[in-house]
Amino acid sequence: MDRKQVYRLVILFAVTVLSGCASKPIIDSYNVDMVQYEKDLADCEEIAEQVEAGKITASSAAFGAGVGAAYGAISGDVGQSAATGAVAGGSGGILKSDNEKAKVTKNCLRHRGYAVLN
Repeated sequence: MDRKQVYRLVILFAVTVLSGCASKPIIDSYNVDMVQYEKDLADCEEIAEQVEAGKITASSAAFGAGVGAAYGAISGDVGQSAATGAVAGGSGGILKSDNEKAKVTKNCLRHRGYAVLN
């Protein structure tokens, strides 16, 4: 794998990780006790940590490696294509697990009576 490909993979990984950080719940704060909201948010985020991020990321990386290896078998470079697929799949898995955690957090807040807007 040459330098250019390594840089592309690092950039892909960084963009994927950073894009997952933008999913903080937005609520309608009208008539909301913000001190209680912060406690409830912390509780809901703790519940969301039960999402098995490692398993999601690992299975996505394995799937990506398989797809990459299949492509590599056609193009002639199985190892490099499998590695590229694994990184892309792992990055997608990180994003998927972050989205799942955000969804759990938002659902938890809704069940506690907050109007979640996003």
